[in-house]
Amino acid sequence: MKRYDLIVIGAGSGNILLGPELSHLRAAIIEPDRFGGTCLNRGCIPSKMLVVAADAARAVIEAQRLGVHATLDRVDWSAIRARVFGRLDPLHDSAVAYRRRSGIDVYTAAARFVAPHVLEVSGERLTADQIVVAVGARPVLPEIPGLDTVAFHTSDTIMRVDEVPASLIVIGGGFVAAELGHVFGAFGAEVTIVQRGPRLLMAEDEQVSARFTELAQRRFRVLLNTTVTTVAPHPAGVSVTIERDGHLDVLEASSLLVATGRRPNTDLLDVAAGGHDVDDDGHLVTDDTGQTSVPGVWAFGDTANHFQLKHMANAEERVVCHNLIHPDAPRRLPRTLVPHAVFSEPQVASVGLTEQHARQRGTDHVIAIREYADTAYGWAMEDTTSFVKLIAEPRARTLLGAHIIGSQAATLLQPLLQAMTLGQSVDQLAHDVLYVHPALTEVLEQALLDL
Repeated sequence: MKRYDLIVIGAGSGNILLGPELSHLRAAIIEPDRFGGTCLNRGCIPSKMLVVAADAARAVIEAQRLGVHATLDRVDWSAIRARVFGRLDPLHDSAVAYRRRSGIDVYTAAARFVAPHVLEVSGERLTADQIVVAVGARPVLPEIPGLDTVAFHTSDTIMRVDEVPASLIVIGGGFVAAELGHVFGAFGAEVTIVQRGPRLLMAEDEQVSARFTELAQRRFRVLLNTTVTTVAPHPAGVSVTIERDGHLDVLEASSLLVATGRRPNTDLLDVAAGGHDVDDDGHLVTDDTGQTSVPGVWAFGDTANHFQLKHMANAEERVVCHNLIHPDAPRRLPRTLVPHAVFSEPQVASVGLTEQHARQRGTDHVIAIREYADTAYGWAMEDTTSFVKLIAEPRARTLLGAHIIGSQAATLLQPLLQAMTLGQSVDQLAHDVLYVHPALTEVLEQALLDL
């Protein structure tokens, strides 16, 4: 059996762990797919590179509301795709070579636990005093009759298609559906979104979710409270039978995107053989330092939490790295305030309690909502649909939640998140901070003054 001081399973955020602080350890990293994980290869980064191009295409069409009459001549999908993956794909080989030059053993086959602290890779057994599991997640495939008979895409594959489909059916109404529906719709696909719930982005604040759904319905065919019953091949591509209000209907499109969630990859590791506890969704159970139920085995990212956010995985990686180096002075995982953003059109960004959660918990709260249109920059953009919604605790006078839908929502959220993290009061934010005029940040100022 080959022995190491440290084995890292997963080369997404797990690859970041092997920095200078741990260079004294005899280490190995195991990654059967591509270094960089989901984020770099088929997630955050390529999708946002596509979103930027989609935003540019949409800006041409939307410019007429500003008196700028322009036409979109052509979307060069091949050039767009080449820009994205021509930059990203070479990073895998360079990362593997860098690790090997650094004296780290790299295994490119799948691993599985055969006993506590014992892994098997291509018939070879490895062990280490410390093992870090960061194997990420993969798309969930729903049990829809006929799905195995058609060519369909998930977020893993659709960004690499050879051409923009003429028509696209999207099953699901979450982050992936919102972002990739926007991308391919902007590039010319006729998009139909099939959502089993009453709104898109159901995890968002209800008002944000409702506004996003309303705006999506202006661009796409959005079928709410609708279930997919069967899928079948069709000469033009795919045929999807749906049930809505007790009635069956058939949709046809050239391509199908299944965007119904993700699941952790722990089942591929045989974690039970390693003695690990998992929750009902298959995540490895960890304590607040990142250690699993097996001492000396750690986990973070999509393997261990429900957030499925790269910035959370990176924050957890920093904690686990510290705890490996300083076992007598452990840090705790940052799971109190977790911001997120949806890079669609419009953007959505959120942190903290939604109004519905505050009501369900019986939490005393006050609310302020401010439209972009109430600001000078909102006037400049002719924006009549975007808004900021703030939720605060009336006695402590601190923010409980912040929810934004509109241009640059992800950027606008950051000062509110910082204030919430540092415990600053609404009064401090509203009265003790100057906001640049006529910047879009004035919408935050006005909402805070309302509170």
